Amino acid sequence: LSSEACNGPAFVDPEISDSMANPIPYGRLADNANVYAEPSRSAPIVRNVGDGYLFASIFSWARQADGDVWYKINFGEYVHESDITRVESSPFHGVQATRQPERPLCWIVQNVQTSLTPDAEPHEAFAELPRFTFFQVYEAVIGEDDWLWYNIGGGQWIRQTYVSLVDVNPRPEGVGPNDFWTEVDLYEQTFAAYEGDTMVYATLISSGLNRWPTREGTFQVWDRWEAYKMSGAEGQVDYYFLEDIPYIMYFDDHNGIALHGSYWHDRCGYKHSHGCVNMSIADAEWTFEWSE
Repeated sequence: LSSEACNGPAFVDPEISDSMANPIPYGRLADNANVYAEPSRSAPIVRNVGDGYLFASIFSWARQADGDVWYKINFGEYVHESDITRVESSPFHGVQATRQPERPLCWIVQNVQTSLTPDAEPHEAFAELPRFTFFQVYEAVIGEDDWLWYNIGGGQWIRQTYVSLVDVNPRPEGVGPNDFWTEVDLYEQTFAAYEGDTMVYATLISSGLNRWPTREGTFQVWDRWEAYKMSGAEGQVDYYFLEDIPYIMYFDDHNGIALHGSYWHDRCGYKHSHGCVNMSIADAEWTFEWSE
């Protein structure tokens, strides 16, 4: 028997809460959509949302006698179906470690067919691996192309450009042996949670794009919200307004940067944000509850 068979799996899925089993629906608002006081175009206009990257929570919806569907996005605020598009939050989540990982972990971030050896072409014997496939890394070598190549088991090798990797790292200076702390790798676009020296969780994230980089450093979470709105760049081409962002943990007071769940994209493993550290909702919820 392997040690894993004797001791149970080294990695398990995070427990899914009721909020994840029955998530709040969200929708993207059309540019310059009107919001009405009642589900009717003859009702008073409460506001116009403007032009930007705009999302709202959907509290209910109903089909009217004329056949039109209206969505309730706040108390006394309704949007016609032509001005809102339902979005589905990412089902992705990381893994909870039941014991200290013995080797690096990785996720496929781009569909890929693996090779028999480093620097080799994809081999027809191997099926294409879909994005978000999880592996452990058994060996790493530098290829002739100067990229690392990872042995992910089963005779399969993959170039590092197709994966995001997490490895156990030592506590940073100032973090105690009993402290809860997290590490965000801005190169790999990964996240790891630790209790002292032991990694207990790992996943993918999306940090700030090059135009709005996430700052490096050691930070302390200074404010937490189970759900709240975020907005920025009003009047500019990158204006955004996002309602009910879940599981917010502010850590860098420079421009209000936070760890939080994201329902508006499925780009974990790649930079995608205005500076915050985006996580899937499941990962953000786990981190929020664990760190309480």
